[in-house]
Amino acid sequence: MFAELNITSNFSFLKGASHPEEYMSRAAALGIEAIAIADENTVAGIVRAYAQARDIARQVRERQAWEAANDQIGPALPAGLRVAPATLYATPRLIPAARLVFADACDITALPENRAGWGALCRLLSTGRQRAEKGACDLRQQDLLEGGCGLQLILWPQAQGVPCGAGGWVQTARQLTHRFGGKIHIGLFPQYDGRDPQRFADLTEQARRLGLPTVASAAPVMHHGARRKLADVVTAIRAGCRVDDLGRDALPNSEARLRSEAEMRRLFKGFDSAVDRAHTLAQSLQFSLDELRYEYPSEIAENETPSGRLRRLAYEGLAWRYPAGASDKVHRLLEHELTLIGKLKYEPYFLTVRDIVAFARSRDILCQGRGSAANSVVCYCLGVTSVSPEIGTMVFERFVSEARNEPPDIDVDFEHERREEVIQHIYERYGRHRAGLCATVVHYRVKRAIREVGRAMGLSEDTISALSSQLWGFFSTKGIEAERMAEIGLDANDRRLQQTLALVHEINGFPRHLSQHVGGFVITEGRLDELVPIENATMEGRTVICWDKDDIEALGILKVDVLSLGMLTCIRKAFDLMQMHHNVSHTLASLPPEDPAVYDMLCRADSIGVFQVESRAQMNFLPRMRPRCFYDLVIEVAIIRPGPIQGDMVHPYIRRRNGEEEVSFPSDELGEVLGKTLGVPLFQEQAMQIAIVGAGFTPDQADRLRRSLATFKKHGNVSEFKNLFLRGMKRKGYDDDFAERCFSQIEGFGSYGFPESHAASFALLVYASSWIKCHHPGIFACALLNSQPMGFYAPAQIVRDAREHGVDVRPICINASFWDNVMEPDGRGGLALRLGFRQIKGISEEDATWLTAARGNGYRSVRDVWRRAGLQPVMIERLAEADVFAALDLNRRAALWEAKALVPGAPLPLFAGDIDGEAIDEPAALLPEMTLGEEVVEDYVAMRLTLRAHPMALLRHRLTPQPGASPAPLAPAEGKAPDLSKLSYTRGNPD
Repeated sequence: MFAELNITSNFSFLKGASHPEEYMSRAAALGIEAIAIADENTVAGIVRAYAQARDIARQVRERQAWEAANDQIGPALPAGLRVAPATLYATPRLIPAARLVFADACDITALPENRAGWGALCRLLSTGRQRAEKGACDLRQQDLLEGGCGLQLILWPQAQGVPCGAGGWVQTARQLTHRFGGKIHIGLFPQYDGRDPQRFADLTEQARRLGLPTVASAAPVMHHGARRKLADVVTAIRAGCRVDDLGRDALPNSEARLRSEAEMRRLFKGFDSAVDRAHTLAQSLQFSLDELRYEYPSEIAENETPSGRLRRLAYEGLAWRYPAGASDKVHRLLEHELTLIGKLKYEPYFLTVRDIVAFARSRDILCQGRGSAANSVVCYCLGVTSVSPEIGTMVFERFVSEARNEPPDIDVDFEHERREEVIQHIYERYGRHRAGLCATVVHYRVKRAIREVGRAMGLSEDTISALSSQLWGFFSTKGIEAERMAEIGLDANDRRLQQTLALVHEINGFPRHLSQHVGGFVITEGRLDELVPIENATMEGRTVICWDKDDIEALGILKVDVLSLGMLTCIRKAFDLMQMHHNVSHTLASLPPEDPAVYDMLCRADSIGVFQVESRAQMNFLPRMRPRCFYDLVIEVAIIRPGPIQGDMVHPYIRRRNGEEEVSFPSDELGEVLGKTLGVPLFQEQAMQIAIVGAGFTPDQADRLRRSLATFKKHGNVSEFKNLFLRGMKRKGYDDDFAERCFSQIEGFGSYGFPESHAASFALLVYASSWIKCHHPGIFACALLNSQPMGFYAPAQIVRDAREHGVDVRPICINASFWDNVMEPDGRGGLALRLGFRQIKGISEEDATWLTAARGNGYRSVRDVWRRAGLQPVMIERLAEADVFAALDLNRRAALWEAKALVPGAPLPLFAGDIDGEAIDEPAALLPEMTLGEEVVEDYVAMRLTLRAHPMALLRHRLTPQPGASPAPLAPAEGKAPDLSKLSYTRGNPD
């Protein structure tokens, strides 16, 4: 038997040429007993191999069960099983490991003996990672000597690139042997240069003198020899050169691949004992990732148990949410949910989320929970969400299930400008050794693959750009036809171009590097750095783990999502403005519900700036949908998504809603699932329920379907369930056409479906932002402008929409404006929107703060601003270009003329005269007046908006000549035509 203990996967970024999953599948096909994924200074790819090993074991069990039931053994496979005959009963074992690269020692593969050894490895990697910048690791031999207990170590002298016996590896081996005894091994791997036998003999003799055993490895960098070209390409990308220029860095052949036992014994003929010892060492390493027992923080406070504390807080919240008393139904739901949470022991999780939300509320940070378990009575009472559970129709067991034993999922959105306060609070409360953000694996997508592979293959930038222009989204490079290649001037038969496209297709989906998750926190009771390595993030003050959300889900590790949302910033600022100017206090839960005026506004598609329904697609759909209640908004949020659109769910729903098509259900059981959406599946939960109820999926199969729906960008494997689904539907008596249509709709969710629980939380923000826009359009526009950048629309469109709603919008004024846009009395008993300095390009908040702090009773001239505010002349010029001195009777050109005269270091006014002390009398400059067109253009250049006229208003009378009139040149009526080319500053249409 043989075990491979030194595999390099593509999670040794830009070094390995195969996925961890591919190694595991290949090991099953080759009959290898165990493999160790040992990536360079990381364990980022181990969970992928672990999940693949579990999947292979499941397939083997399914195959064995099918054979036992059908009394058949052989290659015939039941539909839906994907196991190849060669892998029937081969289930390789994963050995967690890491290849440690030291600054002062040879490479060493560390193999944990037990759970304590795994913790030591994670601590070791955390030390090296946190000592260096993101993406790097600075390990020293002393780190291993101090923290290497519980590890078996394999030294690789050949990796130093020096002759056997030279260098410092012998000294390293002696020091490690003295420290760890018989846990040190010397590794042998072939280099296929004709000198391997002599090299093995020399190393074996040196190991004998040291009293150390040798172990054999193929040191694979790819699972199959067909990946040799890709291995050279990733090396070239890493080196920043062309493949042609790799020289000795290129692989000489395709031999550095995963080997079977027979191949290893052939390569190590005469050194068979090293092959045997690899197997023996693997047998002694019984640690598995199954042993990782994630312990969530207990959240015990003041000697109160988590269960008692959660119950107390929930009933306190019940009295707060229902001051007039909750109904019997709500009481029953609350008690039922608390009982279920107690059975599954998830009280600490709900308490953690509640405490984070309570901290945010104590700092007046607006937040809103969403997710599978967020739309519950418990979360409503804890203040996690403001969506009343009585509004929706979701069942709590669908999200926190005793049968499935799945962890709950609660995402909390915070104001995007203040989320960092919440993140740092979590670090401070739990400590960086107990809390860390999840990673996000940045994978190659087609655009990036074409760019980097094309450069490595020596294609010109023009060719790379031409290829990129033919692709979009997740389309495969194999979709470029010869005709399209000819259209862009490329020869489809060119050998190098063909190779490049094949390599692009091959590298697509490869991990490129690790980034940080948008807000997924893993928090532990004990040390997080003994569960998974922690490293520095690019952003200062943040630390992350090396596993992404799919990895921690595979290991059953809970995370709390601390996310940001720009609309929450806007709504909170709007609430503050309403409190300031109208003395009205509102929260998300206290807004007047089901306001007909709000729904009338949405039915008119008057939704510029409104959360989630401001896109052109939503504005086109709103008059057809005609929402009249909150649940209509839930559907509105979920239906205009790529999933429902591609699954052909939009038009059937509208036809049924408008009475153009009969609402019918193929069966009563599916009617219960699809009744609230008129027989059309719109939510991910419904897709899973159809699979369970209609196709007879087991909870495990439905869970795998859910995972495939949630990870479409990386895997896109929804279609593998098709045969199983169609057979199940047919077995229950459904027509083939109906079954095909149902699965195509489910496949649509694989292109982005939306859970009902998320849609309900988002629908509340849709209603809140709509209500503010409907009743306080000026305040809504002001808050929206102060929350930029966010949303679909630029400030110009927001300002224009506000004016169309009767809002008096006033220009930026040197004596009236502040950094933020503000509401001020309009002199008629109402409020006007005064634009702030933040709208001017190139002006910072610090400059605006100095400007307003020194203003006093007002500035009197451009020079006065310069003297009192202490701004640099270039800042004064930007103010002048934005025409902020109009209140001083200075037009744009006059103010700019004075600003240009300001010189840094000029003498004070007392000493500014001539030699006799007389003031220098400079003659007034006669500056030509700017035309309206020029003013409009300069407004857009300086502020990206104008209050004067729409650019098209200057040309409309020329674009629509009177009947019978000859076409006139396109120029405004007054003066010369404005230079509309400058409007490129507005990124397209300035409207």
